[in-house]
Amino acid sequence: MTETIVPQNIDVVEIMRFLPHRYPFLLVDRIVSIDPGKEIVGIKNVTINEPFFQGHFPGRPVYPGVLILEGMAQTGGVLAYYAFPESIGTKLIYFAGIDKARFRRLVTPGDQLVMKLELVKHKRSIMIMHGQTYVDDQLVAEAELMASFS
Repeated sequence: MTETIVPQNIDVVEIMRFLPHRYPFLLVDRIVSIDPGKEIVGIKNVTINEPFFQGHFPGRPVYPGVLILEGMAQTGGVLAYYAFPESIGTKLIYFAGIDKARFRRLVTPGDQLVMKLELVKHKRSIMIMHGQTYVDDQLVAEAELMASFS
C-alpha cells in the first residue's frame, strides 16, 4: 500500500478531480487543511453574482441554508476521497442523511464560509461527519451529515 500525499491547500481545480459538481452547484472553493481520517476545513466565498440571489430574497439577499449544508457535504466528500482512497476509488459519494441541523445566523454576499468537518464514524460504504460552518469566527450552521459511496 502506498501512502497518499495530502496537500494542505487544495484549489478548486483539484477539488473538481474528486467531486462531480460544477458551477453553479460546486459549493466549496478551497480546502485549507485536511487530516485524512479525521477532519477537513474548506471555504466558500459568497458573492452577489450567484444565480439564486435573484429570488432569495429580492432586496435582502440571503444565502440558502440548504446550500450551506450541501457545501459542508461536498467538503466532507473531499475528506472521504483522501481518507479512504482504496475503498472509494472512482465511486461517487452521495449525501445520504442529515440530523441535528441548526442555523444560527444569516449568511449574505461578501461573507466567507469556513466549513469544518470531523469524521465521526466510517463503516463499509457509509461515513458520518459532524460539520460546523463559520463566518468571521461566528457559528452560522451545524449538522451531522451522512454520506454513502457506491
